[in-house]
Amino acid sequence: MIVAMSYLHLGRQLAIALCAISLSLSGRYAFADAALDLDRKDIQAFMQRASQHEELGMHAIRGALSQARVKQAILKAISKPVERTLDWQRYSAIFLQPERIDAGVDFMRERSTTMMVAESRYGVPREIITAIIGVETKYGKVMGNHRVLDALATLAFEYPKRSTFFTKELEHFLLLCAEQEIDPSAPLGSYAGAMGYGQFMPSSYREYAVDFDADGKVDIWNNKTDAIGSVANYLARHGWRKGGVILLPAERNNRPVTLAALNKNLKPGIRASQLPSFGFRQPERLSNDAKVALFRFKSEQGPIYELGLQNFYAITRYNHSRLYARAVFELSRQILAKSQEASVKR
Repeated sequence: MIVAMSYLHLGRQLAIALCAISLSLSGRYAFADAALDLDRKDIQAFMQRASQHEELGMHAIRGALSQARVKQAILKAISKPVERTLDWQRYSAIFLQPERIDAGVDFMRERSTTMMVAESRYGVPREIITAIIGVETKYGKVMGNHRVLDALATLAFEYPKRSTFFTKELEHFLLLCAEQEIDPSAPLGSYAGAMGYGQFMPSSYREYAVDFDADGKVDIWNNKTDAIGSVANYLARHGWRKGGVILLPAERNNRPVTLAALNKNLKPGIRASQLPSFGFRQPERLSNDAKVALFRFKSEQGPIYELGLQNFYAITRYNHSRLYARAVFELSRQILAKSQEASVKR
């Protein structure tokens, strides 16, 4: 009986501790998913501001937000992003699997005409378009199972760290739904509110998604043609250079590596002629004035040094991560190689 009482006491203390942790992480909605309190001052302010758009009215905004639910799973997911804990070896293993490569070859072949047009119009190689869709959603197989409305409302009003960003995205989402005559409670996406084959945030959807098949509607949830054109347009609008280099190995010279220059910026800012002073050879294919960013990736075999150029930077505009951009690059190379191999066999 004493032992049972001790365990009961321990259980109560543990429950209290867990509740305290949950409260500190998630704010006022710590114990269960909940509806928004539409009378809160910050939510009232948001509704007043959003209602200034011609496409939106207070009644529509209030109606949409009344359907939103604050989701604890979303708060948990965004507070512990997996990427922070992974080195290149483990991160790349997620995306460079044989099945993802093979599926990429099939996706690129099945949509070859669309890919050709996108490549011609925007200058972005088809294997890069394919790889981004492959990394983002496994070519449309995993587009997220959270209601976008819940994700954006939760992060806008219950995640102070990035409230400003997600409040704007929530506003863009409501505008997008009004423009496309979509029920705001219907679209599904990631825990951060990203949508469709290419996982566009609402602001990116409204700015960069395109009606690539000219059917009068922009649809990156169901229309692969629009999704392909939209990814290509996004990269082109973010500085993609047709035929440009993406990533090059950084070869060591006999000088010590300047650690402060590594992983400092995603945007190329180091002239190729400066590389020898940082401990690396200048690649012959780069002019003295060519701009690069220096990266070091951790691996089991030791550090890997790479030079990122403008097109690598363009990929990081999709996701501000050097690991992400390198995964897209490597996946694209393997998809292209496997595709060319298959063509030779045929």
